[in-house]
Amino acid sequence: MTWAPTTSHWGAHLARRTPAGGLEVRPHPADPAPSPLLGNLPDAAAHPTRVTAPAVRRGWLEHGPGPSAGRGREEFVEVDWERALDLVAGELDRVRREHGNEAIFGGSYGWASAGRFHHAQSQLHRFLNTIGGYTASRGSYSLGASLVLLPHVVGDADAVLRRASTWPTIIEHTDLLVAFGGLPRKNVAVTPGGVTRHTTAAVLRDLGRSGVEVVSVSPLRDDAPPGARVRWRPIRPGTDVALMLGLAHTLLVEGRCDRAFLDRCCTGFEVFERYLLGEGDGVPKDARWAAGICGVPAADVRALARRMTEGRTLITVTWSLQRIEHGEQPVWAGLALAAMLGQIGLPGGGFGHGYGSIGDVGDHGPLLRLPTLPQGRNPVSAFIPVARIADMLLHPGGGCDYDGRRLTYPDVRLVYWAGGNPFHHHQDLARLRRAFGRPDTIVVHEPYWTATARHADIVLPATIPLEREDIGGGRRDTHLIAMHRVLPPYGQARDDYAIFAALAERLGVAEAFTEGRTPRRWLEHLYRTWREELRAQGHAVPSFEEFWAAGECRLPSGPEHATLLADFRADPEAHPLPTPSGRIEIFSSAIAGFGYPDCPGHPAWLLPTERPDERYPLHLIANQPATRLHGQGDVGALSRSAKVAGREPLRIHPDDARERGIADGDVVRVFNDRGACLAGARLSEEVMPGVVQLATGAWFDPVDDPARPGGVLCVHGNPNVLTADRPTSRLAQGCTGQHALVQVERYTGPLPPLRHLSPPPLRPSTPEEDPRDR
Repeated sequence: MTWAPTTSHWGAHLARRTPAGGLEVRPHPADPAPSPLLGNLPDAAAHPTRVTAPAVRRGWLEHGPGPSAGRGREEFVEVDWERALDLVAGELDRVRREHGNEAIFGGSYGWASAGRFHHAQSQLHRFLNTIGGYTASRGSYSLGASLVLLPHVVGDADAVLRRASTWPTIIEHTDLLVAFGGLPRKNVAVTPGGVTRHTTAAVLRDLGRSGVEVVSVSPLRDDAPPGARVRWRPIRPGTDVALMLGLAHTLLVEGRCDRAFLDRCCTGFEVFERYLLGEGDGVPKDARWAAGICGVPAADVRALARRMTEGRTLITVTWSLQRIEHGEQPVWAGLALAAMLGQIGLPGGGFGHGYGSIGDVGDHGPLLRLPTLPQGRNPVSAFIPVARIADMLLHPGGGCDYDGRRLTYPDVRLVYWAGGNPFHHHQDLARLRRAFGRPDTIVVHEPYWTATARHADIVLPATIPLEREDIGGGRRDTHLIAMHRVLPPYGQARDDYAIFAALAERLGVAEAFTEGRTPRRWLEHLYRTWREELRAQGHAVPSFEEFWAAGECRLPSGPEHATLLADFRADPEAHPLPTPSGRIEIFSSAIAGFGYPDCPGHPAWLLPTERPDERYPLHLIANQPATRLHGQGDVGALSRSAKVAGREPLRIHPDDARERGIADGDVVRVFNDRGACLAGARLSEEVMPGVVQLATGAWFDPVDDPARPGGVLCVHGNPNVLTADRPTSRLAQGCTGQHALVQVERYTGPLPPLRHLSPPPLRPSTPEEDPRDR
């Protein structure tokens, strides 16, 4: 078999089917730092957890739609495609007739494919729009706080997310890079839509040998790249804002602020200044005050503040820091600190958000619109912030504050999910299980028997990207990739498009959904529409036929960085920011006017709801994994190689392990009042004392907790049984899944079996269950 081009969220690559029917992959030849995540693909493609046929939960099949505690616990009955599609179409029609389209939730947050056409969420939204719309979700689990805050502060979130200094500019101009949350190299293998050349990974690999001095502020030593000019500054988790305020106070009282920049380019600094000096609460936010909270010695706080004024300084905040309670504050405080230095808009200076969080932040590929499947217009106006799904399902008619508005939760009767796994992304999984028990019906498209599929009523087997044709490309990627089909569909799997086309036919909207096009015709249409746009801009782009035969298309080069902040800095009057003042809003009268006590009108230190105590003294960091993308690939070889006794590894400092009688390789129980999980202990001095680290993405494998009646124990090590389903604030309602307080103990009982590696109980339908067989 010949090698075929394709791509994924962790990079472009080549793939082929072996003579025995297996899969081989190898990196794209132009990639300087290929992602190790490619190693998960061969085993996962035909893993026993693949969904082979449409399946219906037995209780739903026998008793019909309605709330049920049986989701995630009952066996499934396999049915043929015609029966499954009839059931789904009938239920969609019933719900919209009896309850209205608002009763259909189609949030479907997910990362199913790097393809531009077979993007499951887009396919679902397009389909639901053709049948009258749906309740949507808004925002991101990754950036829930920032995407709401930044428009208030700088007007355009992309000014600091996608259009800050590129890595070549940093290497050339930056003297000091202060990285709050570090620069974790493991994260930059991933970019939505993929990347052909992992330049960011290569930069971080070599950054320590460049001329840039790096200070990594993180509880984890290996959040920093190696190198002689890289310094690790350990900090108590969740206290970065206190350190930022201590740095800002030092700049203020030592006369090191750039007053000219603050007066010309910012608004509201005088309010923030009074807060730093403690004029309102009697507490100056000085270095001593900061040290008492964050654990960084006061002398070191002052020294770092002074060092930041001695050359070109870039302050960056990882996305992880806003995935905590009051997560808006570290982003806002970091930006205010950068404004006080006066270097925003200078090459290699100022503020950036997300370096080390994802592959395209700091990348210098072109900024181009890529081919995109039109989703149509959603006639339903109801939406929720993405992380409020459990609240919505549990409390119909209730609501939440959000960015100056009051939202009302609709009474959702049908959840339709395609291309994602909320049992990976969401917090407090015991609560989410209860929430998933409330709707009348849950429909899921899935290639694998994930926890979301196991908690559904109707599961439709979907193909994986290697089993279909598509066009792939990521933000700032250098290439558009022709994703050739490598494998036949597994079992009875179908493309999402084919599933929705069949449902659209049953519901009388086939032409509106398909526009008469096959998948290949859609690829040609999307490509040619995109090609004409680029040709109108003066770019030479090959025909679709040439592109498909070559396997890729080199994208036209564009500016390495946008000029929004540079132009604004040069002339704020001629190039104002899209904020109410036209300037950087260190104090926002709009946010202050909302009256949210958990998000005042300027950066502030706010105490977390939960703090370490005798019961739960350890601070858990639930960060992104190094061996998979979220939960994708967890059954692959790379991910499995990192497990301990089949469980997700938990890193713990040797001192904390010794205190608890834990040895390297022991299975441990990690617990708090929300739940518990089993994990495999890995003793490591890369985590500071008092901190444990357990990556997200282990497939949820729940049993009743024998140590806590009524509790849930994940025997595989999913940390979201421990994290709180609590919003960042009333402003953004973002996810707070990065941190939790826990206790860890050596597990001495018999090890429960791992059930996530096999399908749930399945059986074929009987004539009594299928009237057509009678």
